[in-house]
Amino acid sequence: MPDEKNKINILDYSLEELTELLVSKGYPKFRASQVYSQSYMYKHFDEMNIPKDLKDFLNENYYDNSVVVLETFKGKDDTEKYLFLFRDGNIVEGVFMPHKYGNTLCVSTQVGCRMGCKFCASTLNGLIRNLTCGEILGEVLAINKLHNGTLKERKITNIVLMGSGEPLDNFDEVVKFINFVSSKDGINISPRNISLSTCGLVDKIIKFADLKIPVILTISLHASTDETRKEIMPIANKYSIAEIINAAKYYYNQTGRRIIFEYSLIEGKNSTREEAKKLAKLLYGLNAHVNLINLNPVKERNLKGISGNSIAEFIDELTKNGISNTLRHSMGNDIGGACGQLRNNYINNPNNYFNKKN
Repeated sequence: MPDEKNKINILDYSLEELTELLVSKGYPKFRASQVYSQSYMYKHFDEMNIPKDLKDFLNENYYDNSVVVLETFKGKDDTEKYLFLFRDGNIVEGVFMPHKYGNTLCVSTQVGCRMGCKFCASTLNGLIRNLTCGEILGEVLAINKLHNGTLKERKITNIVLMGSGEPLDNFDEVVKFINFVSSKDGINISPRNISLSTCGLVDKIIKFADLKIPVILTISLHASTDETRKEIMPIANKYSIAEIINAAKYYYNQTGRRIIFEYSLIEGKNSTREEAKKLAKLLYGLNAHVNLINLNPVKERNLKGISGNSIAEFIDELTKNGISNTLRHSMGNDIGGACGQLRNNYINNPNNYFNKKN
């Protein structure tokens, strides 16, 4: 019998791969479709409507339900934050955000992050490991089930790859996830309803653009000059803003999708009217939109957001210079603060699940 740790996540298989596997073991082809669809309903093998010998084979060699919702935190605006527990004991966060147009789920792609952005809590402990396609998919399927969704009546309509981790730093598994989650055989969430957020890995943006998957590309810019960007984002030491802009243009040409630039307003760094003018000049003529965020403070970082008047001035300057922009409504601030903060608080809490077990 295979060791438990050597079992394979069933969600890491496509329908074609699962069909090939089960047929090679002597099972009829239709059994693969049964296992596949019930896995996407997030059923345990023992709950599936399949023969006992197939359940035994799957239980012996594979594992299901790779993600457990360890805790749920509910906000005043019906937002929910989750701590997702994986089989190896690692934890990431997810956020469920209901909107009039549908329900958005923010998922993580890595445990931790190695990008080192100064305003982000996810990177405080560095990168622990990448998540597999099946683990990222498990986040989606677990919450769809939690909200009583099915494959035909799913409760998740939009996905943002904007939780812990840099998605393009886990390139192959993230691309596989997008293909799986948008497959008509599974939960069938259109790529056009998926946003991928990156801190600006230019070579990976180009590589991703060449795949012509029409997701919304969101680039964390957060500065209008390389000098300022280097102060808050270490990746700026490798890629210049000019290179990022060129990569964004290339992505638009390959996919036809408008680029979103994330811009966190940070006191004393990037939030003056003059900075807004520089940003407007930088983006003028580009098919892009600026998503402004008044910085959520992270207690381990010495950075904070700006006043309402300063926000209004920044928005006014962008608008009068023809730059499309919105100020993001920060949902769920009452249940967790900055991205990564819930996870860190949980791990550092002496009364958490793992310390209790030990």
